[in-house]
Amino acid sequence: MEVRIGVQNVARELVFESAQDTDDITAAVAEALTKGGTLQLKDEKGRLLVVPVASLGYVDIGASEVRKVGFGLS
Repeated sequence: MEVRIGVQNVARELVFESAQDTDDITAAVAEALTKGGTLQLKDEKGRLLVVPVASLGYVDIGASEVRKVGFGLS
């Protein structure tokens, strides 16, 4: 699952692949927004990303993109 997080006053967004499904990530974002503090998500390699909720601009949760190999047209 590809996740993009926009942080206020930062030009680049955080982009990472997560093994969590959409419902788990959505629940973590909703919980962080209601409780305040930080949003904590893990990427596929097990690294923990921590973002202060007060600095969140947006969270974009999308499906992993299948990469095509070769020169075929589709």
